Amino acid sequence: LAHAAGALVAVDSTPATPVHTQPITLGADIVMHSATKYLNGHSDVLAGALVASEEMAGSERWGKIREIRKSNGMMPGTMDAWLLQRGMRTLFLRVKQQSAAALAIATHVHTKHTPKIVVLYPGLSGSRDYEVSKQQMKGGFGGMLSLRILDSAGNDASPPGAAALAFAGRLQVFKRATSLGGVESLVEHRKSIEGPSSPIPDDLLRFSIGIEDVDDLISDLDQAALTLI
Repeated sequence: LAHAAGALVAVDSTPATPVHTQPITLGADIVMHSATKYLNGHSDVLAGALVASEEMAGSERWGKIREIRKSNGMMPGTMDAWLLQRGMRTLFLRVKQQSAAALAIATHVHTKHTPKIVVLYPGLSGSRDYEVSKQQMKGGFGGMLSLRILDSAGNDASPPGAAALAFAGRLQVFKRATSLGGVESLVEHRKSIEGPSSPIPDDLLRFSIGIEDVDDLISDLDQAALTLI
């Protein structure tokens, strides 16, 4: 549709990673990765990457993009480049583990804690994104998922999102931080990070699944859910 209208297709494929999705093979012109996240995988590099299709790479527009990068000095330093190369050596191992753990967690929470907790993960067959994700993603559905921790019915005294914040505060294995794609499992309350104008629901927690033992992660979520009414 975009190409028919004369537009380019640019995709941020950071969460999917090249392990699960190759947007250029699906018709994208430019693919962006925050290399700080999964490509590096150890939360110790600031880097990014743009990848062009063969047709795009030969275009005048891509030449301008390269010139902007060159003139503005947006190049990684030697240490950052080395750290990024080191991290990418384990990319497939890490991402496959994170995706498998995310699916196991999503399935467990959906089965055990519905309706108190609503799971948002494209790998669940009941997800609205499941069919599209199954067509576009290979070998897994990624290591990111969200949980909506529903506030207790009739508890008007608590502010919106109070149950989600309390849930996050009870977690012991998951670390509270704003990032994703590293070897450690993280949780964050996006509405608090983005501020009151954010469209993110008050009750939503975003999780980045790391490479810890999945049973430890599930146990942590279960104990945090004990006080949900």
